[in-house]
Amino acid sequence: MAREASMKPDFKILAYVTTNRDRIIASNCLALHAQNDTAATEMTADIAKALKADVVQLTNDDFMIIRV
Repeated sequence: MAREASMKPDFKILAYVTTNRDRIIASNCLALHAQNDTAATEMTADIAKALKADVVQLTNDDFMIIRV
């Protein structure tokens, strides 16, 4: 069954980690810039563990830390 357009998403984006400064936009979540891919991966894992949240890696190699 497809999600209805009027339904609210059942997750919250807590943080967004990227290596590209151009992808950081103003939002309600924490947006962080990492110097390289290794730093982004480590930073994401540490934050997700501290917040007891899940990690989603996007196709552009950025990360979103979400809580369901």
